[in-house]
Amino acid sequence: MPERSLAVPDGLDGERVDAGLAKLLGLSRTRVAAIADAGGVQVDFRPAGRSDRLHAGGLLSVVWTDEQPHEAIPAIAVPDLRIVHDEDDFVVVDKPAGVAAHPSPGWSGPTVVGALAAAGFRISTSGAAERAGVVHRLDAGTSGLMVVAKSEHAYTVLKRAFKDRTVQKVYAALAQGHPDPTSGTIDAPIGRHPKTDYRFAVVADGRPSVTHYATVEAFPAATLLEVHLETGRTHQIRVHLAAERHPLVGDTMYGADPVLAARLGLTRQWLHAQRLGFDSPATGEWVQFESAPPAELADALTRLAR
Repeated sequence: MPERSLAVPDGLDGERVDAGLAKLLGLSRTRVAAIADAGGVQVDFRPAGRSDRLHAGGLLSVVWTDEQPHEAIPAIAVPDLRIVHDEDDFVVVDKPAGVAAHPSPGWSGPTVVGALAAAGFRISTSGAAERAGVVHRLDAGTSGLMVVAKSEHAYTVLKRAFKDRTVQKVYAALAQGHPDPTSGTIDAPIGRHPKTDYRFAVVADGRPSVTHYATVEAFPAATLLEVHLETGRTHQIRVHLAAERHPLVGDTMYGADPVLAARLGLTRQWLHAQRLGFDSPATGEWVQFESAPPAELADALTRLAR
């Protein structure tokens, strides 16, 4: 049963317990919240809840039970997971919707990490155990390109590249209505939604977030956009477009019209990671990969044009 006792560093003064401990311990915020809910977190010898605030210099004590290792998901569980590129240091996959990047509390479906492990791929062990090899993520409901580190060297290099914003991430996104201007930049901080923990929102004290978009094709009820991410916040494209009153078609969590989604046969947000480029961890040379939107998204465009 792991146990940690340490003083709260100055940099975490005022942070919520779940957010601060996630940074300190390298665990997911959801995992830390569960530990706090189970009474495993104390500050100055008093139980602390997930939303309590840390104070610099406070004595922090955390006790938790190791989670059981996640069983590998058989490769057949994700038949549409396509290997786009594979070499010694990394593997690039084309992830279908309905597949999470990695195991997490509350998710019982297939994962990219589980499918790769079951198929015999070596995966880096760097990072938190449940996110081994994962240097960036796509939402379970978003399809498209992901790179997973196979070597520890690749994990370090790619993680730094994403942090330094030297990775090219381009998405195809179908937004409701017609954004004005037709091309532009959304620069607005993103953080946890003040009322709903599982959603995100544009909030004054959020993390800096920048999204560039350009119109590809306008339809009567929606607009196909090419989106370039400068930062990589959770739900960033979904949150930024919803804040502009142009939520992604099918994204009912962020205010999309369910009637339009039903008419187009969509059960998830119309969002696809179509281009991914970065410096190869092995050679330093620029590599780039592309993926066309899957059949259900292409079919939605066809219906929209009628």
